[in-house]
Amino acid sequence: MDPQPFLNPLGSRTGLNVSAVGTGLWSVAGSEWGPADDKDTLDAIEASLDLGVNFFDTADVYAGGHSEELLGLAMKGRRERFIVATKIGWTGFDGEHGRSHYDTAAKLIAGVEDSLRRLDTDYIDVIQCHIFFTEPNTPVFIEGFRQLKEAGKVRAWGISTGELGPLQAFNADGDCDVLQIDYSILNRTPESEIFPYCREAGIGVIVRGPLAMGLLADKYDASATFPDNDFRHNWIEDPEQNEQFLRDLETVAAIRSAVPDGQTMAEFALRFVLSHSAVSTAIPGARNARQARSNAAAGRLAHLSGEESRHVDRIVFPGGGRKIWPA
Repeated sequence: MDPQPFLNPLGSRTGLNVSAVGTGLWSVAGSEWGPADDKDTLDAIEASLDLGVNFFDTADVYAGGHSEELLGLAMKGRRERFIVATKIGWTGFDGEHGRSHYDTAAKLIAGVEDSLRRLDTDYIDVIQCHIFFTEPNTPVFIEGFRQLKEAGKVRAWGISTGELGPLQAFNADGDCDVLQIDYSILNRTPESEIFPYCREAGIGVIVRGPLAMGLLADKYDASATFPDNDFRHNWIEDPEQNEQFLRDLETVAAIRSAVPDGQTMAEFALRFVLSHSAVSTAIPGARNARQARSNAAAGRLAHLSGEESRHVDRIVFPGGGRKIWPA
């Protein structure tokens, strides 16, 4: 099996070629994943760059903006080596009433300007609406993103969602560039409708959660514990979530039988995600240089063979599984 290309086009309109594996910066800033160290984060970014990774994803809400600040620090003097994606819209979202406080394009643009300052850059490669409910302010986001693109402050725009409806709303005029979505061996639901839609519409797909919040790193068992400030703490403490966690562990154990000798579960899980023709890049988190190197190396491995794909299909059928993260 030949190694896959490391650079992929991000959809048909962006003109961006992104590394097959990028680096997600949610877990590195000590927000909802337990303690994190800034030096470890910067080392992870450096290790990613050393191995050819050029795509880095963050959000204004990650650690209250500190994730963006760290990425900005890492980019100093070498902005051209980075393709930067960030998100806006989670902060100030009123889930009860299904609306955002970004109710005008001017407010949205001001919010993106704040991200530009934290990132210490004059442009963002990819801006995304960071929302998981149907957004009544969709026209505001679209208009704001279009104005930012026309001004040269963003190069591409899109939405982070696991639902087809919001994606279609963002692409009503055919100019939504990207989708960020949860997809993994444990969550194959995007295969049914969303990925075919993206292929037809030329929308670049950014996969978050390819390791299913660590489940597909194969490092947890029924005795796992998480710090109180790690959202996965609820996997243990909440009876319903714990029941699902134990079921997921059973599925992971079954997947283990499909992993080739000499390959880790995480590498196999990333190979699975990158084997789908709709996917441009996957963005596993990397809390340190070791994890970053492992992720980047997986991006150069071959796609799953036919037999490996069939083995996975017998465990989690195409289009099956469940959302690991509700957004």
